[in-house]
Amino acid sequence: MDYKIGDIVRTKKVHPCGSKLWEIVRIGVDFKLKCEGCGHVVILPREKALKIITKLEKRKEENQ
Repeated sequence: MDYKIGDIVRTKKVHPCGSKLWEIVRIGVDFKLKCEGCGHVVILPREKALKIITKLEKRKEENQ
């Protein structure tokens, strides 16, 4: 699946704050994800990030 910066994704595991939703902040060799519940930021290798992401919840709206 093709992800873009600003997309909201759901993960398999729940973050300690109780949220499963994350915003994609950076994409490259690593994925930088920001928790929608508490704002915590994590950096994961691409392979691990693609493995834990289960669903694209909301695509970033691009106004053109």
